Amino acid sequence: MAGNLDKGALEKMVHDGRIDTILVVFPDMQGRFMGKRVMGEFFLEDILGEEGMHACNYLLTVDVDMEPLPGYRFANWDKGYGDFAMVPDMGTMRVVPWLEKTALVICDLQTEEGEIVEVAPRQILKRQLERAKDNGYRVMCGSELEFFLFKDSYEEAAAKGFKDLAPHSDYIEDYHILQTTKDEYLIRQIRNGMQGAAIPVEFSKGEFGKGQHEINLVYADALEMADRHVIYKNGVKEIAALNDRAVTFMAKYTMDEAGSSFHLHSSLWNEKGTDSLMWDKKAEHHMSELFRHYLGGLVATGRELAWMYAPYVNSYKRYQPESWAPTALAWAIDNRTCGYRVVGHGKSYRVESRIPGADANPYLAFAAQIAAGLHGIEGRIEPPDMLRGNAYEATDVERVPWNIVEATEELERSEVAKKAFGDEVHFHLVNTAKQEWARSNQVITDWELQRNFERI
Repeated sequence: MAGNLDKGALEKMVHDGRIDTILVVFPDMQGRFMGKRVMGEFFLEDILGEEGMHACNYLLTVDVDMEPLPGYRFANWDKGYGDFAMVPDMGTMRVVPWLEKTALVICDLQTEEGEIVEVAPRQILKRQLERAKDNGYRVMCGSELEFFLFKDSYEEAAAKGFKDLAPHSDYIEDYHILQTTKDEYLIRQIRNGMQGAAIPVEFSKGEFGKGQHEINLVYADALEMADRHVIYKNGVKEIAALNDRAVTFMAKYTMDEAGSSFHLHSSLWNEKGTDSLMWDKKAEHHMSELFRHYLGGLVATGRELAWMYAPYVNSYKRYQPESWAPTALAWAIDNRTCGYRVVGHGKSYRVESRIPGADANPYLAFAAQIAAGLHGIEGRIEPPDMLRGNAYEATDVERVPWNIVEATEELERSEVAKKAFGDEVHFHLVNTAKQEWARSNQVITDWELQRNFERI
């Protein structure tokens, strides 16, 4: 199941006035939608015609503040920041139920000469899926995203300097039905809105923080899941804003609460998508040889690909002992202290990577997961022995990088990343990581002022 509108249905809805606006978008390096709101008739006649849609290529070189950053080969001031073409993937076209008379389509990017923009996040994922397909595998993924909900609006939160916000709950609401009933006026809008946007939802639940929620989406092909993930994340924020509420997907918005994770479930299936290749009822832990090697690749590359799961300075604040966020690159069956948790049975047998935070770009995270798994399969890498007990206290396991500097250094020297993504994409990713650290060093934090203003 992809989008819920084909071209014929869209034409009919535009002509009879049920749709008047098309969001024509693409995901940027942060996994946010960039694009334009296009009138329905113009979209059908011009955007799908010879004119097409264009946008400035600087949009793949900006940070979260939309500042164009130095050091990129793909686009820079010397090259004049020209345009690229936004090519609608009509398979992604869907109604956006929470916005009046609005539909959305996700685009792929090409240069003005018609060449594929390889550094675009959606294209980076597509290349890894092509590698998997060439080996006879279909990659299935699932996203579990956590976020915090506040009684403040976004405008009120900003006016407060994002301090002293009022969580939507005064107590931890993990699996808590009474408190989530109080939140249901908004969470129900999100569940039903996603369902109406052709993004099937499994369930919602309270999480371990005050005002923290998780809404789980039904698993799908990796590209479809990444598209759903970004539409969902954008939609949650839009629906919250329409209700004068704020949400955050920061990995760690306060050290007083649990972080927000993006639990990444993945498995390999046959090319038709009819049979999982992960389960072997006769093998130890029922783990097929393919699954063992796939898992071995994930563990082996956990440090060098860490930035693709944790792309911001803040991301690394989430990795705290006994916080439900992992610190150990270890695996076990149904053990939430490990970075990799093996779960399910039969066709549902899969690995849950608990490494990514809710701030990760899903296209890059999925691409890293696939590249790591294929590396393990190609090299027949065996995973370490299953960890038993508390991974936070284990002394003989590798740990996730301590900060973005360490993660960037690991990514820069990663031969796995260079081989999987190619030189240009690898350079683009490393520069993005370096520029995030550089920007953070141009800011005085509240912590520095409180610690140093008077005392040094």
